[in-house]
Parts: sequence; C-alpha cells; structure tokens
Amino acid sequence: MIDEFEAVIGLEIHVQLNTKTKMFCDCPNRPGDEPNRNTCPVCLWLPGALPRLSAEALEKATLAALALDCEISPIIAFDQKVYYYPDLPKGYQLSQFHKPLAKNGRVRITAEDGSSRNIGIIQVHMEEDVAKLLHEREGKTPVSLVDFNRAGTPLVEIVSRPDIRSSHEAMEYIKALRARVRYAGSSECSMEQGTMRVDANISIRPKGSDRFNTKVEVKNMNSIQNVGDAVDYEIRRQADQVRTGEQVTLHTRLWDPDKKMTVAMRGKFEGPCVPDPAVPPIVISNEWLETVRSRLPEMPARKMERFIEHYELPRDEASLMSADRDLADYFETVAKSGIPPRTACHWIAAQLLPLLKNKGLTVEASPLSAERLAGLLLLLEKNEINARAAREILPVLFESDEAPEAVVERLNVRQVSDTAALETLVDRIITDNPAAVDDYRSGTQKAFGFLMGQAMQASQGTGNPQLIKEILHNKLKGRS
Repeated sequence: MIDEFEAVIGLEIHVQLNTKTKMFCDCPNRPGDEPNRNTCPVCLWLPGALPRLSAEALEKATLAALALDCEISPIIAFDQKVYYYPDLPKGYQLSQFHKPLAKNGRVRITAEDGSSRNIGIIQVHMEEDVAKLLHEREGKTPVSLVDFNRAGTPLVEIVSRPDIRSSHEAMEYIKALRARVRYAGSSECSMEQGTMRVDANISIRPKGSDRFNTKVEVKNMNSIQNVGDAVDYEIRRQADQVRTGEQVTLHTRLWDPDKKMTVAMRGKFEGPCVPDPAVPPIVISNEWLETVRSRLPEMPARKMERFIEHYELPRDEASLMSADRDLADYFETVAKSGIPPRTACHWIAAQLLPLLKNKGLTVEASPLSAERLAGLLLLLEKNEINARAAREILPVLFESDEAPEAVVERLNVRQVSDTAALETLVDRIITDNPAAVDDYRSGTQKAFGFLMGQAMQASQGTGNPQLIKEILHNKLKGRS
C-alpha cells in the first residue's frame, strides 16, 4: 500500500441463491439452460403479471444471513429500485431498501500480521436478478441480445461496512463469507460461474485520518484474485491523482483483467426506491425463525476448533479440512472409519484434492467416495499394501466402482512381509552391488538409499519397505 495513505474499502457482494425456482414465479432457477427457455409473464415482466415470493428463497436468504451473524428483521418488505437498462425493461428492480431482511452482521478474518478481527456487515437484503445481455455480431454489425433465463433469479446482496483496509483483507473477507454461505447451503458462491459477484467501493485518506473521502466503485471482477488486483490498482491510481492535485470523483469503473487496470465506465447513479404495492410485507415470526436457525450447520470456525480438539490436527490442517463443508464431511467420514485423522488429512490434501483439481471436479462430485478411500487406507494401515501401491491404486479407483481390495488383487500389488523371502531378496541385492556395500561400510550414507531402491525395485514395489530397511541394515552391520 502507498505509505502515506490508508485505503477504505467496502464490498457489495451479490449471491445467487440455489433455489429450485425463481424469486417471484415457478420458472426453474437453472443457470446454463438455453436462452429464454425458463420464462413466464412474471419474469418477463409483462404488464399485469403479479409476483409471488418464494418461501424457499426466503428460507435460504435467512440461512445465509444467520450464517453471517446478522440480526433478522421482524418485518421485511420489497421496494421498486427505479432505473432503466436494457436488461431491466420494466424500469425497476424488486429489492429491499427501507425494510431489509437482516442487519448488523460480521465476518472474522485473519489480517496480514496474523491477527484476527471482524469486518462488519451493514445489511443483507433480498432482490431479484436482472436479465443477461449477450453482445454478439451479425456479420460486421454488433448486436446485443437479452436472455431472460436469469431474470427473477433470487439474490441476496451483502453490504459490508467500510472496515477493509487492504487487498489482502478484501480477499480474506470474501473467502470467509463464501465459506459461511456455502456451509449454510444457500449458494455455491462461484465467482467464475457467476453465482457470486463482487463490487468494491474504494477510497483513500491520509493515514491517521478518520474522514471518509469520495469513493470509486469497481465492477467486473470474476475471481477473488481479480478483486485483490483491482483493489491494489485502484489504491495506486487514486494516490497518484491526489498527489497531482486531481480530484477523485464518484463514478463506476470496470476491471480489465488483461490490462490489469480499471477503466472508467459511467457516472454513479442512484435511482429512487419506493415501496412495491404488489408484494405485501412479510412478518418473520420467532417460531419460524427458530425453525430456520435449527437448520444452520456447525460453522467453519467452530468446526476447525473441533477438528483441532477432537482429531488433534495442527491448525493449518484443521483449517484446510474445515474450509469447505463437503470437504469437512468427507474428511470426517474417512476419519470415523478407523483411519488415523492425520493420515486421512494427508491423503485427502496431497492425493485426492490434486486429482480432483486435474479433472475439474469438486469434492461433492468426486467419483471416489469417502468410504472407498477409507477402504484403501485401511489396507495401508494393515500393511496389506504400501504407500507406493496405494498411490498407484488411487487414480484407478477414480475410473471404476471396483472395491480397493479387488484392485489390489488385479494389479498384484499386495505387500510382501514374508521375512524369509525378503531376506533372500536382500542377500541378492548385497551380492549384486559390492561397490555400494563397500561405500556404505566406509561411511557413505547415501549408498544405503541406493541399496534400498534396488531392493524395492527387485520386489516390484510390493516389499514391505520398513521390513526391508530393517533386514538390509542388520545384514550390512553383520547382524543375523
């Protein structure tokens, strides 16, 4: 950050709820379908069509707000947020301004110096998404088309307080918020797939000042890293403006990920918000709220502490295993199958996750269930196979539904722990490699590694490495 300035950053995060239907009609909420397939008079915003609030949308929005430690309002209502744009032809968006769903939340983050602190949330409100503009060309003529599949999709907008001071804190806030909302089951929160969108409001002020200066809004960031890059760039750009005496003006900018810079888009416009007469106010009863609250799962921070206490994982491993709800459930299933927790964590982190990443899969979509991975690791724990064989079997289990035991037999990789057989093998290695034996007995320790490698190779990787090591060591030292 520029030394003499402090950044003041607030984030507005739109999260698309993973409901079966849209916010105010029964059309499927299914991103990726053919354009204009999931539409009706309500989400096409035809005159006379009356919206009807989805109970599922209200429940999932409330779960998200509770996951962010927000206070739920007793009465909520929708307003008409008035503006016109081609993706909103009716001229207003149903949103919540006067009576939002929730207020006064917080998300705890880890700052750059390792300390923890809360980022405040002003409010969480519900709103309908707009349609999607598609910019194409017909020959040499540019054409803009409108896809109404997204129109009416339920959103929550999460508005943070201007408590964020750096790109690091902005990214940590998004990660922590995303984890909580995913845990609540309200959304996939994928910036890459458009189910989470982030707008950053950025201003700067002299260090030590407590005043708020003119902010600039930055849009069009489709990854957490892009948010960090855009924040850093905008801080530098505004600092340069202030140094040269140029005034920072209120406007909206776009992030250009190719040029790594923000570009002016338009002046900032805020249209009026007036109560909507078509959707009546909703009363949130204590009984209904407690029913929804009871569905809230254990949150990431508490789960991490439990993993540390119950499974004795180091903090960094517990943090990794608890970062995602599906991953946490997967880990616990493996650990509860009799596998030492640290072994389960190691194999998931070092072997399973890289395989999933290479195949573009999530833990939820993994072709290798937690039960089958546990079956493989149980063979390893019982010394039926060694680690090398387990690593060889793991990708095979991705490609079929075979039981681990069956793959072991088919690949003929069951570990040899017969002492007599291994002694015969080690005797042959010592006889065939006299130079290495002499080197080891002369004090060259790496010669032992060479002889171990030869022994493992001679056993075709199926020899029990600990037993081979013990036999080789004893024979080289002249012990029987």
